[in-house]
Amino acid sequence: MLLRKEILRFWRVAFQTIAAPVLTAVLYLMIFGHVLSDRVQVYPGVSYVAFLAPGLVMMSVLQNAFANSASSLVQSKIMGNLVFVLLTPLGGRHWFIAYVGAAIARGLLVGLGVYLVTLFYAPPQAAYPLWILAFALLGAGLMGALGMLAGLWADKFDQMATFQNFIVMPMTFLAGVFYSIHSLPGIWQTLSHFNPFFYMIDGFRYGFFGVSDVSPWLSLGVAGGSFVLVSMLTLYLLKSGYKLRS
Repeated sequence: MLLRKEILRFWRVAFQTIAAPVLTAVLYLMIFGHVLSDRVQVYPGVSYVAFLAPGLVMMSVLQNAFANSASSLVQSKIMGNLVFVLLTPLGGRHWFIAYVGAAIARGLLVGLGVYLVTLFYAPPQAAYPLWILAFALLGAGLMGALGMLAGLWADKFDQMATFQNFIVMPMTFLAGVFYSIHSLPGIWQTLSHFNPFFYMIDGFRYGFFGVSDVSPWLSLGVAGGSFVLVSMLTLYLLKSGYKLRS
């Protein structure tokens, strides 16, 4: 029931939670694709617009999965209705499944919407569909759990926005959405390898073209390991009642 509630929460305002992020991603595609399409070719035989499309899809999945779980918790704290969920016999794992499950649902819906629109600009490609699905689920799950961490820590929307604007947004934009890290100077290439978002986007892109900047197995290991670590921390804080029962 909590999962159903969380899904209905964003679905009832789908124009804001799904349509608006899709429009934002399409604007990125139109602007960058128009300016750089004839000047940049990252992979042999792959146009820049085709290269850009999976990055925008994955960026949308990550950002919206995070926003869903984080905003839901903070909104419940501010409105004071979190106490009604606390009164139920639901445990920490139930909270985790519901909030992260809804975050995955929203992230995948937005990503699917962005992908469908990109088909008007680039031909569909899917060299390894299972890799695409694996990284989409892992990325959305990781960001849903990270959003729960932000929601547990934040007491107001300003704090959540700080987390999103100074951590999630920069790490997403610097993860190779608009470029290959091989085009960067040496120091920035090295720093990119410490960004877990890079591995999620690079592995996701591998599923489309069969080409990537690093091994897809390395990307899968980093994404999976990050998801496990963040999930364990989130479950621990939920079990301890961190900022929930005060």
